[in-house]
Amino acid sequence: MSHIDGKRNATFKTLESSARMRELMTGYFRDLNRAALEGRPKIAWCSSVGPAELLLSLGYAVFYPENHAAMLGATREARKTIPVANAAGYSPDICSYLTSDIGAFLRKETPLSRVSPEIFTVPRPDVLVYNNVQCRDVQEWFSWYGREFAVPVLGVATPRNVAELTAELLAGIAGQIRALVAPLEKIAGRRFDIDRLRAAMSLSREGSGLWKRVLEANRGRPAPLSFFDAAVHMGPAVVLRGTEEALAYYRVLLREVEDRVARGEGAVEGERFRLYWEGMPIWGKLRDLAEFFIGLRTNIVASTYCNSWIFESGDDANPFLGLARSSAGLFIARDEDAKERYLRDMAEKYDVHGFIFHDAKTCPHNSNSRYGLPGRLEKATGIPTLTIHGDVNDLRCYSEDQTRTAVEAFVERLEEG
Repeated sequence: MSHIDGKRNATFKTLESSARMRELMTGYFRDLNRAALEGRPKIAWCSSVGPAELLLSLGYAVFYPENHAAMLGATREARKTIPVANAAGYSPDICSYLTSDIGAFLRKETPLSRVSPEIFTVPRPDVLVYNNVQCRDVQEWFSWYGREFAVPVLGVATPRNVAELTAELLAGIAGQIRALVAPLEKIAGRRFDIDRLRAAMSLSREGSGLWKRVLEANRGRPAPLSFFDAAVHMGPAVVLRGTEEALAYYRVLLREVEDRVARGEGAVEGERFRLYWEGMPIWGKLRDLAEFFIGLRTNIVASTYCNSWIFESGDDANPFLGLARSSAGLFIARDEDAKERYLRDMAEKYDVHGFIFHDAKTCPHNSNSRYGLPGRLEKATGIPTLTIHGDVNDLRCYSEDQTRTAVEAFVERLEEG
């Protein structure tokens, strides 16, 4: 069949901006390592959708354990580190970001050594700050490190299954974030300045706007990026949120992507089908899956995951309210009806032919195939859906043969119309 033949020419196109991104990320990790060695600035660990801008406004260097865990997955080091955390009493059924990261710490290993040889360990935190909007696991993860390092752990509890972003809901979350100021001031040895917070949030919004424009370039045909490109190039959007460095990088990337659009160059040669990826990446199979879909001349042009780092909410009069809106408005926090509306809108926006739902074994809160959403979505839109089973980091939960067979059958279904 035509899509089988196409697999012989699966050429992955590397973006020229990749070298710039590696340089930027290396600098970020080296700066954190230096701060840990010198004891200044203070270091805060922050969950990926935690109040990073507040931490930046108080002068903290910010480290993101979820990014570190994704690196363990991408390098496949997680295969060695997850069992160590399991042996320490952490179930194989809970978040494999948590287990791979704690296991790596117990093994005294870090993928940051591959980034820069002088980095031997994660930077020692002075405080850990989480938002449990993703799941309970992030709270347990940070609490483990709080006990290990004997440092404070501060948190925000964001409701999930949210239907509407009511004033009462947002005020409650904003109040929790505001309550973090006093203990964070004490640890930082620095007074809070609301104008610094406004400045950090302004940079976040501007960076998010550039990242959004990068992703929206995929509305064109052929799409200049794939989901697999975006999952990598979102790195600065995660760890450098609220900084000038992120803005500078995304201006460079946006120019390259727009150049591809102008030349009619797609990430997938001979693009036939356009798919949407709902759920977490399978980090240890990112490159393999990218080449597999290229061989099928099928591009995954959009995803919930990569769009989750677009923080456009702002309120200069009350920046705490803006932080609350960014948190509660995330796809993961919303109810099933809101999620379905979002996916329907994205399907129309990116003109997709099908949805792939990734049911990640250890990440139930980011697996949206478990309560009938794929079936409802297909019935409402007429767009076919496929659910594949795997995990973010634990490749024991993933069958390559089963996944490839299921995807090939799905593409055949699209060919048949």
